This record gives sequence, structure tokens and C-alpha cells, in this order.
Amino acid sequence: MLVVCLDMEGVLVPEIWIEFSKRSGIPELSRTTRDEPDYDKLMRFRIDLLTRHGLKLADIQQVIDGMGPMAGAREFLDDLRSRFQVLILSDTFYEFADPLMRQLGRPTLLCHRLETNEQGFVTRHVLRMPDQKRAAVNALHALNFKVIAAGDSYNDTAMLGAADAGFFIHPPESIVAQFPQFPVTRSYEALREKIDEAAARLNVA
Repeated sequence: MLVVCLDMEGVLVPEIWIEFSKRSGIPELSRTTRDEPDYDKLMRFRIDLLTRHGLKLADIQQVIDGMGPMAGAREFLDDLRSRFQVLILSDTFYEFADPLMRQLGRPTLLCHRLETNEQGFVTRHVLRMPDQKRAAVNALHALNFKVIAAGDSYNDTAMLGAADAGFFIHPPESIVAQFPQFPVTRSYEALREKIDEAAARLNVA
């Protein structure tokens, strides 16, 4: 019994904040968990920037509506889902993710929420729970599942470490250097091979 857990942004879809940074012309919004490992600090920084620039949730959603999955992501995900149970564990927000999940065939997504005021400005981020990716892997273990996980950033490393097998997919070199214990893949084909090898090793192929 196996569950494959995948991060979303940077793995299946482009980084939403980077794309919004380009569209809004605010370079500071391009900071992601690849740059700042403290997620709460990063989100407070982002929300403050949005407020100062007069940008609302609807402005971000408009950009997201024009985005799509990475090339090959839907096919990769469809193949995994045909053979394993798959969960998307992401530090994105349900208010962001819906258009992208629709294009990916609506896989199960566990993430967070945003709160807005009456004017539509984001006022705070509401984490579903602290360290939710690792907690999800540990909960799956408690349910007697084996877990294979893949991600690309700082906030995925706890998930990768808790899993029975954890892999990076196209991470930045700075993160690879800090976490040499996780094998690195640079394509969906290479990650699929690693997942299949791990599943066979865990006797759950």
C-alpha cells in the first residue's frame, strides 16, 4: 500500500508568486521558499507588499487564470494516478489553486487558506496546521501506508525526510548542496523511474 506525495509549485505548475511578480512589476514578490525557508516570515512579507501596492486577491487570481501546468505535468500525474494513490501536499492556498487543479484533473490537494477583508485585500494566511507536509506523511505511515515523496524546495525537505523514499525534482543548486541526502531528478521521466524503483524496493509496486 503506497501513496505518492508531490509538491505542487515548481513541480507540477510554475511558481505562482514568481509569475505574479513578473506581471505586477514587483521584483520582491519573486521570493519563494527556495529563497526564504521560514514560510510564515515569507507570507507576512508578501502580504505587506500586496497591501502597500494596493493589490487584491482578485489581482493574483486573474494571473493564475492565465497559467497552466508545466509541460508534461498532466501526463506524468495521470500515469502516477493510474498506478498509485497520489496526494498533492502544497504550501499554496485553495484560493489560488483551483484553476490549476482543474487543469491537472483535480488530484487531491492538501494546502492552506487565505483570509481577505471586505475590500478584497489579503489580511493573513491561515495554515491548515504547522509542518503540514511532514505531518501528512507521518499520518499516512500511521495508517500503514508506505510513502514516496518528491519536491523542489526548502519546505519540502521535512516531507522528503519523513517519507520512505524522497526525491528532488529540478531543485536549485543551492538547495541540492544543503541536502545531499536526497537524490536529484531533472525531468518527469527521471522522477518516474526513481518512483518505480523505490516502489519495487518497498515491495509495493
